[in-house]
Amino acid sequence: MTTASTETDALDALRTLTGREDAVFHDGQLEAIRALVDDHSRALVVQRTGWGKSAVYFIATLLLRQRGAGPTLLVSPLLALMRDQVAAAARAGVRAVAINSANPHEWDETLAKLAADEVDVLLVSPERLNNPRFRDEQLPDLIARMGMLVVDEAHCISDWGHDFRPDYRRLAELIAALPTDLPVLATTATANERVVVDVAEQLGAAGEVLTIRGSLARTSLRLGVLQLSDSRARLGWLLSHLGDMPGSGIIYTLTVSAAEDTARLLREAGHQVRAYTGRTDTDQREGLEQQLKDNELKALVATSALGMGFDKPDLGFVIHLGAPSSPVAYYQQVGRAGRATESADVLLLPGREDPDIWHYFATSSMPNEARAAAVINALSDSPISTPALEALVDLRRTPLELLLKVLDVDGAVRKVTGGWIATGKPWTYDKERYERIAEARAAEQQSMVTYETSSMCRMEMLQADLDDPTAAPCGRCDNCAGAWYPAAVDESAAQVAASSLDKVGVEIDPRAQWPTGSQHAKGKIAEPERAEPGRAVARLTDLGWGGTLREVFAAGAPDAPITDALLGACVRVLKDWEWDERPAAVVNIPSRSKPLLVDSFARGIARIGQLQDLGALDLVGEGPRGEPGGNSAYRLAGVWGAFTVGAELAEQIQALDGKPILLIDDRVDSRWTMTVAARELRDNGAGQVLPFALAVVA
Repeated sequence: MTTASTETDALDALRTLTGREDAVFHDGQLEAIRALVDDHSRALVVQRTGWGKSAVYFIATLLLRQRGAGPTLLVSPLLALMRDQVAAAARAGVRAVAINSANPHEWDETLAKLAADEVDVLLVSPERLNNPRFRDEQLPDLIARMGMLVVDEAHCISDWGHDFRPDYRRLAELIAALPTDLPVLATTATANERVVVDVAEQLGAAGEVLTIRGSLARTSLRLGVLQLSDSRARLGWLLSHLGDMPGSGIIYTLTVSAAEDTARLLREAGHQVRAYTGRTDTDQREGLEQQLKDNELKALVATSALGMGFDKPDLGFVIHLGAPSSPVAYYQQVGRAGRATESADVLLLPGREDPDIWHYFATSSMPNEARAAAVINALSDSPISTPALEALVDLRRTPLELLLKVLDVDGAVRKVTGGWIATGKPWTYDKERYERIAEARAAEQQSMVTYETSSMCRMEMLQADLDDPTAAPCGRCDNCAGAWYPAAVDESAAQVAASSLDKVGVEIDPRAQWPTGSQHAKGKIAEPERAEPGRAVARLTDLGWGGTLREVFAAGAPDAPITDALLGACVRVLKDWEWDERPAAVVNIPSRSKPLLVDSFARGIARIGQLQDLGALDLVGEGPRGEPGGNSAYRLAGVWGAFTVGAELAEQIQALDGKPILLIDDRVDSRWTMTVAARELRDNGAGQVLPFALAVVA
């Protein structure tokens, strides 16, 4: 086919896709389509959100199929994104289907359609490429018939990117195995120069990849930063002015608890909002997304869980209650707004606690050398499931799965039917590279702080952080044109916010099952040995008392007696605690890091509540072993047998005649310390044991 024919056919397809007879291509779109259809090239498209990257691969697919090519394999990172892409494909007359964890009941039908050549685009997640059945039984045939490979959100390929996903990295192997004349397209809106170079290298040899990079300026967005004194003022601002924001939008928070607490506060004030976090069920997420798209909600109060997969072209605003740790991540999130509108408002309300939260959540996607070696050494040529492996290495499930993916991509381990095996290939820890990436992350955090405080054009700064050579003043943001948002906070709203932030009391669910792989106990925890549901003042990630508690437990913070204010908060928790029977005594778990804090906490509660202070459990030897944050089997092993009930304490417990006991500790993480300590007390004649801590680490 000639280039002229390609242009005519492509324009016809574009007008069908958009439903507009006057539709024309944006700069770069037709160039990308020609490269794929006429030249069978490998191309990387870096263009702003809303530019029309999906139009490129859907139209190229149509034209390639008309010329006899096989189906396109589209690697897409999120289920929500797949839903939108399938719907968009249908508008263009493209037959698109997805294989993912949400539709296993459709897989056989989808595979039958592929075999009958009734599918134009197959969407899969990068994780699906390493599913043993798909990888070994279905992918080889698909590759043999494939007409084009598309990698969406391609910045995820690069471990320099803010959203690195190890499963994306294995695409380099897939691409290297493809015929050189098979067209390959990678697309992203959030890639700086380092990520662009990294992705291009994985698409093909230097000079063989066509990179089409446009301006990342978003002319519809009006950016602003409002510095307020504290969480009380920021929530008060939301209460005062959320109703004035245009249309419907998203309020981003840094933590799950902040999203849930903010949504509750706004709903109580009459605003139509809902929380959307990593804890939200998959089915519920889809329903909430649709409610926002239908303008049934003023806003979703969301964590980063609402990200790449969400597309509402007329989204009117994005507010951040706390800043993301990277300008690149911030650009991506604000890019949800103003895709098909002339104007949308974007406001950042940074908090002084933001850097602490960034540090608290900082978990590297790079492997730790010791832990990586432990995982490799625990594997053999016989498959081991992830739960079984978890019991052999001191890693929780999520970081273990991430580490396995990194090692799989590096060739040291392999996922097979039944679990994981070691390949026997040598693996070297690339310390220098990982340190450079960690330094880049720290630099991104500093760039975010600079964005908040600089007098430079906001959009220009974001473009510069993405190495956009067209970066220039936007003329719309608060630094260019003056503050467009009200700065005043209604005092009554601030008081409501303060009252909400001052709420205390988080339930501690008792453990009911011993962990899989434990060498000490198995199965259900017997009822006579269990703790009751407990309470803590707050989560460390909470907007209100979380800030106070983060200071108490910050690295290097000195041990000190509990403050009157924090003890007062503890008393309020006790007043609201609806127990079956009032506790009669207090026992504390001895602390090696915060002995003054724990002892004064227990004594204070006993004094105010007029409870017997029975002192502390005795440590056995050096007491608990291991570090916080490990998996359940290891955490249990670290505290098993670490406490005992001394003779004097045992006599005092017997004298209580089965009355409840408050079990005091400074903070709760895995809950195994409380579980084992409660078991010791129950075995020595205690009635109900009610765990009570200052903080929950979550």
